Amino acid sequence: MLLRCLLGCPTLIDAYLNPISTLFAQASTQAVTDGPATGEMIALLGAGIVLLLVLILWLKLSAFLALLIVSVLVAATSKLVNPEAVPITQVAQTIVDSMGGALGFIATIIGIGAIFGAILERSGGTESLANFMVKKFGPKHAPWAMLVTGFVISIPVFLDVALVILAPLLFALARDTKRPFLHFGLPLVAGLAVTHGFVPPTPGPVAVAYFLNVNLGWVILFGVLVGFPTALICGPPLCIWLSKFVDVKMPEPIATEQVAKDKLPPISFILALIALPIGLILINTTIEQWVASGVPGKEALTEWLSQTHPGAKFSSAQSLWVKDALTQQPFVIQFLTFLGHPVIALLTSTVFALYFLGTRRGVDREALLEISTKALGPAGIIILITGAGGVFKGVLKATGITEALEVMFSQYDINVLVLAWIFATLIRIAQGSATVAMLTAAGLMVNFVEGMSQPQLALVSVAIAAGATGFSHVNDSGFWMISRYFNMSEGQTLKTWGVISTCISLVGFTLAMLLWQLVG
Repeated sequence: MLLRCLLGCPTLIDAYLNPISTLFAQASTQAVTDGPATGEMIALLGAGIVLLLVLILWLKLSAFLALLIVSVLVAATSKLVNPEAVPITQVAQTIVDSMGGALGFIATIIGIGAIFGAILERSGGTESLANFMVKKFGPKHAPWAMLVTGFVISIPVFLDVALVILAPLLFALARDTKRPFLHFGLPLVAGLAVTHGFVPPTPGPVAVAYFLNVNLGWVILFGVLVGFPTALICGPPLCIWLSKFVDVKMPEPIATEQVAKDKLPPISFILALIALPIGLILINTTIEQWVASGVPGKEALTEWLSQTHPGAKFSSAQSLWVKDALTQQPFVIQFLTFLGHPVIALLTSTVFALYFLGTRRGVDREALLEISTKALGPAGIIILITGAGGVFKGVLKATGITEALEVMFSQYDINVLVLAWIFATLIRIAQGSATVAMLTAAGLMVNFVEGMSQPQLALVSVAIAAGATGFSHVNDSGFWMISRYFNMSEGQTLKTWGVISTCISLVGFTLAMLLWQLVG
């Protein structure tokens, strides 16, 4: 279907825009009966998304600028269709406030995580982990080793960086085992892609968790519960079978800076470093869940809220109660809660990594500073795009568009996970970037998830991640990176990686739906 769309349409831009424009055209027509401005608000949203795609795909504008421009235009024109929307005199302040609100938490996590991943990479920690996995699995099961390696390494290291680092190992495995290169390369990128989309602290799931107001520990838990089986199902058996349909010559080895094997850091320490922040965050989540189990009934909670936080919305009552209750706990509980906050947990691991993988191993201060500074370069781009996604989300709320969406879809019996997956999938297919798809879908889902439990919110995050990970094709930068690194043509990449990414999306969504039945 995707290939037919790409090859049969007069232009690629038509192929990208038709699914989105058709969806919102139908929605706006059906929504007119729901309220005086609902249909017009949905039409405004549809026009905004189409404009976003035109700016990114046709004018080749940065996603950061495109999101800001669309946000400004949607906010500035919203008063024409909704009298209660943000006044034009307050549009600029809405943009600033939304950007600041989004980046307070997200920028900190992404920045610290980028430095953590960089020191892990430069010290040889990623190579140590990959070599350990290959040794444990053995040459015969090396594809499985690469799958698990990709899944673990992509937690602290960005996908594209991890692929560059591990490329020499892929060449060595193919040469030593006399097996096709894709038998190792495809499972590796499958593992990398799953964790990159499903498990924090990578940027996409962190931003979605923030937008939906869900504890990061729950997102990690369900991201792993859904992501790891998804990686196994979409791993070596599927990858090896698909590789039979393409004839790919082994690419030329890529020159990268390697650490001597006798100087690689111990695998036990690398695994401990990666597990430390995840473990601390999960402890924090467990404590908060334990405290939340003592939340009083609705009447008592309403009375408590009026006395302690007058003017606060009831929707935030439980969160406020838990925060106050935590301050009354014994010091040990408070200290574990402090250590388990995502910022503190990740910062702790990063400081340990800088000292034990840097200073203790003879790396001077100037070199460590250079590593950290270079790591923040690509992280800065992601942070700005994420902030712009926060602006778009803020504008959708300030203009009343999220309420219009809620009104429109409330008349249909559509599961919220299905809706989240559809939103993310359509945006992903249309413009290519998984991060932009996740940010946009999370912004659209804000009003649909109010009143949900933390596990339910985490599963909505997973559904968004599944939709944004799949259907990789020619407008995805990751598609071209895999194509060039693995020496495949566009058609061969569609037959292999395009199918694998779609499988990841469908399997991940299916598993999330199964878990939804347990927690819902």
